[in-house]
Amino acid sequence: MRFLFKTRYEQDIALARHDGHVFWYGLLMLALLIAPFVLPQYWLEQLSFVLIYATIGLGLMLLSGFTGLFSMGHGAFMGVGAYVQVFFVNAGLPFPLAMVMAMFISAAAGFLVGLPALRVKGIYLAISTLSFGFILEEILARWESVTGGNAGIHVKPPVLFAVNFNAPVLFYGLCLGVTVLATLGVLNLLRAPTGRAFVAVRDSEISAQSMGIHVARTKTLSFAISAALAGLGGALYAHKLQFISPDQFSLLQSIELLMLVVIGGLGSIHGAFFGAIFLIVMPQLIAIGKDFLPAMIGEAPGLQSIVYGLILILFVLFEPLGIYGRWLKIRTWLEMFPFYRQDMFRRQKAFLKSDRLK
Repeated sequence: MRFLFKTRYEQDIALARHDGHVFWYGLLMLALLIAPFVLPQYWLEQLSFVLIYATIGLGLMLLSGFTGLFSMGHGAFMGVGAYVQVFFVNAGLPFPLAMVMAMFISAAAGFLVGLPALRVKGIYLAISTLSFGFILEEILARWESVTGGNAGIHVKPPVLFAVNFNAPVLFYGLCLGVTVLATLGVLNLLRAPTGRAFVAVRDSEISAQSMGIHVARTKTLSFAISAALAGLGGALYAHKLQFISPDQFSLLQSIELLMLVVIGGLGSIHGAFFGAIFLIVMPQLIAIGKDFLPAMIGEAPGLQSIVYGLILILFVLFEPLGIYGRWLKIRTWLEMFPFYRQDMFRRQKAFLKSDRLK
């Protein structure tokens, strides 16, 4: 088992805590760079979808996992980014500038939606974000002159300096670059005072306020940054599909994004990536499993939703820390065997008095 002896404050906030992190994440980055040359085109496209959903999941993880604010309307922020990207790209703006515009406009929408978070929390906050999703879906369906309505709208390919990034390898490289930058941005934000303020608000608003943290400003800033990342992912999503319509950003999309952070591991950057892999791989496994099921069950409508619901219930009941939490337990068992105790990860029962006044 690894023990870290820290002698400087910088060691506590460093991106890489030890040489093992440098080695394994460097090896992972090398594998991602080699992937376009060894994977078939189908799996490379699926990996691009994983990176897109991971970017969106990073934003929702920042909001829900690190600030403690739950959103049922993140599919709507994703839709804002997608439609803004389509509008500016189809108007002739270079796609990198269009992606910046998608981020800023999505952040503005997140700021406006985050204003109710100053007065409500819990289920009431979820209802307010859910209503934003319904409103946006209706606007996208009715504003036919801009969005194409329910008929949808086609997206021009992302071209820069006569290079078409719609090619699978180039688009994968674009998604990888955006995801790496977004991950580094979130990691650095969490090391900064702003990120620590997010965590303080999540743990106890009263304690955070007593330490001089502006709770209202922190909440709205978290909403804005989270929506900006969702808009960035939505812009990539629009280019990937090359066609978007309002029903792609419905309540079901928001629920899938919420499942991403819950099943992946709430409150961890790794959880966003594990959850993205789950969202992309699970439909493939269900499709394969249908061949081994009776026809009455395999061809039943809504089978995927039933499986998702059962998996979510099982995770909430038996593994609330998600896939990443399970990996931490397995790693600790391997490191400490045969001295591992089952109750090492049992939830703490004692709380400070301030924690009871959240």
